[in-house]
Amino acid sequence: MIDLLAKLPGLGPRSAKRAALHLLNKREPLMRPLAFAIAEAADKVETCKICGNLDSINPCAVCADATRDASVICVVESVGDLWAMERAGAHRGRYHVLGGLLSPLDGVGPDDLNIGGLIARASEEAVTEVILALAATVDAQTTAHYVADSLAGSGVKVSQLSQGVPVGGELDYLDEGTIAAAMKARRPT
Repeated sequence: MIDLLAKLPGLGPRSAKRAALHLLNKREPLMRPLAFAIAEAADKVETCKICGNLDSINPCAVCADATRDASVICVVESVGDLWAMERAGAHRGRYHVLGGLLSPLDGVGPDDLNIGGLIARASEEAVTEVILALAATVDAQTTAHYVADSLAGSGVKVSQLSQGVPVGGELDYLDEGTIAAAMKARRPT
């Protein structure tokens, strides 16, 4: 149990030992419900066939929501980034999860990401804008340039987040106010 907990982001061996001990001391009120919730999530949660979000329904609740603006697609690196955008309430359109970033040093190329699905979605008549909501890291900016170049002939406006996102910052770690300000101040690439 400790070895598995240590594989979670943010938990090292010492934190994993503390978490395991806490769970063992709280079996009925915490450990058993957590084990049930994890098993249920493993059985029911799946990747949305349209955007790449995680949900217990397919298409996901965001894609199935008819009140959302289908003309704007917000591109994010991961589901965690999508959830951060939703927490901020700054975007009422659709999303597209790339599933990572281009990273030649790590052997991650365009075919390893969900870029083809984005290009196909952006070619739909209803889509007028693609917002690149990627971090201000080298790999994220490389990915943003690649996506923008791939969409150049589509006639779709391509913009990206502007002020508010610090250089080297990750969306999942930003507060809602910063994300909202960045969405409002987005600019063309």
